[in-house]
Amino acid sequence: MSNDNQQTGNPFVRSVVEVTAADLQGHGAVFCPNPKMPLWSHHPRVFLQITAEGEARCPYCGTVYRLKAGEKLHASP
Repeated sequence: MSNDNQQTGNPFVRSVVEVTAADLQGHGAVFCPNPKMPLWSHHPRVFLQITAEGEARCPYCGTVYRLKAGEKLHASP
């Protein structure tokens, strides 16, 4: 998980976090706040599904979680 705090042109997006397939939980979800976020910025934990669109935005803080380019998702059994 790469939390390089990229600034975006969208005022509602705080940062972009690139995730790998290994970072995904269950059937393609990530959670926010992620472990690399500072303690002061924590909010209730939410699970965000990124498999359909390749990215998802946290409704609390606006952080966008994006599947890293070239990452392959494992097929579900």
